Amino acid sequence: MSGTATLRLRMAPDMRLARIALWLAAALFAAALVAPMAMLLVRAAQDQAGAFVGLANVAAYAGTPALASSVWNSVWTSALSTAIVVPLAFAYAYALARACIPLKGLFRAAMLIPILAPTLLPALAMITLFGNQGLFRPWLPEGFSVYGPWGIVAAQVFANFPHAAIILSVALATADARLYEAATVLRASRLRIFLTVTLPGAAYGLVSAAVVAFTLAITDFGIPKVVGGNFNVLATDVYKQVVGQQNFNMGAVVGLVLLVPAVVGFFLERWAGRQRAATLSGRAVAYVPAPRPARDLPLFLLALAVALVLVGIVGVAAWSSLVAFWPWNLSLTLANYDFARFDANGWGSVVTSVQMALLAALLGTPVVFTLAYLLERGPARGALGTALRLAVTMPLAIPGLVLGLAYILFFNHPANPLGVLYGTLAILVLNSIVHFYTVAHLAATAAIRQLDPEFEAVGASLKVPLWHTFARVTVPISLPAVLEVAVYLFVNAMTTVSAVIFLYGPATKTASVAVVHMDEAGQQSAAAAMACVILAITAAAKLLQIAAGGAVERATQRWRRR
Repeated sequence: MSGTATLRLRMAPDMRLARIALWLAAALFAAALVAPMAMLLVRAAQDQAGAFVGLANVAAYAGTPALASSVWNSVWTSALSTAIVVPLAFAYAYALARACIPLKGLFRAAMLIPILAPTLLPALAMITLFGNQGLFRPWLPEGFSVYGPWGIVAAQVFANFPHAAIILSVALATADARLYEAATVLRASRLRIFLTVTLPGAAYGLVSAAVVAFTLAITDFGIPKVVGGNFNVLATDVYKQVVGQQNFNMGAVVGLVLLVPAVVGFFLERWAGRQRAATLSGRAVAYVPAPRPARDLPLFLLALAVALVLVGIVGVAAWSSLVAFWPWNLSLTLANYDFARFDANGWGSVVTSVQMALLAALLGTPVVFTLAYLLERGPARGALGTALRLAVTMPLAIPGLVLGLAYILFFNHPANPLGVLYGTLAILVLNSIVHFYTVAHLAATAAIRQLDPEFEAVGASLKVPLWHTFARVTVPISLPAVLEVAVYLFVNAMTTVSAVIFLYGPATKTASVAVVHMDEAGQQSAAAAMACVILAITAAAKLLQIAAGGAVERATQRWRRR
C-alpha cells in the first residue's frame, strides 16, 4: 500500500468528522442566507394578501416615476463619487508606494479613519459645514443645499476613499522593478514610463477600486438617509417602502433592484482580482523608489492635504458633538453625551452594540476560521464543497439593507420556528456574521494557504487526529490572522446601520440606529456624539489589535525567520 493511501486510511475517521462539520455549515448557510434570500424573491412575486402576481410588482415599480427616478439618482451620484474617489485614492496610494515621503505611517493611519467610523459621521459633518446653518453657509452660492446629491457625493467620497486606497496601494506595491529598469535603459521619459508601465500594471487594481467604490456608494443607506433630503435613492426607497408604508412586497422588489448592481460589481471585482493575480510573476523584483524631490514634494503635499481633510471631517463631527445648541449656542459642553435626554435607550444602545459586536467576533471568528480550514485542507470535494465555496462568497454581493429585509421576511414568517430569534440580540449577531462573512473568510483562507500541507500529513503519520493538528499547530501559527478576523467582525458590526435597521427591537436598538433616530428628531449634536462614541470604540479595538498583534506575531511567527 502506498504512503498516500496509508495517510488517507489514518485520516479517515477525522475526515468523517470533518464531513459532518461541513454538512452542519451547509445547514447554517441554508438557514441564515439561502432561505432568507429565497423568501425575498417569493415576496417580490406576491401581493399584499400573499397571492402570486408574477412580475406585476416589478411592472408597478417601473411604472412609478418617483420610484423609477431613484434608480437614476443612485447610479449618477454613485458614478460621480467613484469618479472623484478613484483618482484621489490612486494619487494617495502612489504617494505611499512610489514616493519617498516622510510620515507614511501617519498617512496610512489617517487613510483608515473612515473605515472605523459609521457612514453617518461624515454626513453629519457635512451638515455642520454646509447645512442651512453651516459654518460655510455665508460663502456658498445662492440656492445651494447640502441636503441632496452634493451632500451625498461629498460624504460618500470620505466614506469610500480608504477602500479604494487600500486596493490601489496593494496594486502599486506589487510592481516589478525589472520593468522600470528596462524602461530606463531604453531612455523612456518619466511620463511614458507612467503611461506604459505604471498604469497598465495597476489597471486591474483601478477596476477593482472603481467597482468597490461604486458598489459601496449605490448600496449605502446611512449617508442618503441623513443628507439626502427629498432626493430619493434606492437604499432610502427600500426603507420608506418597509418602514414608512409597510409594503414589504414592493420593498422586496426595490431590494432586488438594489441587488443587481451589487452582484454585477461583485463579479467584475472577482474578474479584476484574478487578472491582477495573473500578472504577478514569481521572478518579480520588488520596486524600491529612489528619492526625487520634483515628484516627492508634490505627492507629500497632496497626501498631507487629503489626510488633513480626513482627520478634519472627524474633528468637525467631534466639535459639533460638544456644541451646546447648534447654531445658537456654540459653548462647549458634554451634555450631548447624556444620551438619555435624546433617546429612551440612552447609553444602553452603545452597550447593545458592543455586546452584538463582541458576540459577532467571538462566535463568528471560530466559524470562519474552521470552515476556511475545512474547505482548504478537509474533504471539501464534490457538490458539497462547491456549494459551500459559493455560499461563503455570496454575502459580499448582498447589500446589508437587502439582507436585513430578507431576514424580516424569513424570520418573521408565522410558519418559521426560528421566528423566536426576531427582535432579539441573536438575530443581530447572526446577521452581522453573515453580512461580513466573505472578507473574513478570504483573510482566513489566505493565512491557511501560507502553511505547508505537510503539517497535516506529518500529524497523520504520527497518528495525531486532524483536529489536534488544527488546534495545536494551525490555529497558534495563524493567530495574527485570527485576531485580524475578530477585529474586522467587531468593527463592522459596530459601525453598520443598513444591516440592522430592520431587525432591532425595543431592547436591542444599536448605537448606529440611535444615530439615525436622533438625526430624524433634529438632535444633530447628540447624533454626532453617538457617532463619535462608535468611532472611539472601534479605534480602541484597532489599537488593541495592533498592540496585541505585535506580541502575538513575535510569539507565533518566529519559526518563519529561522
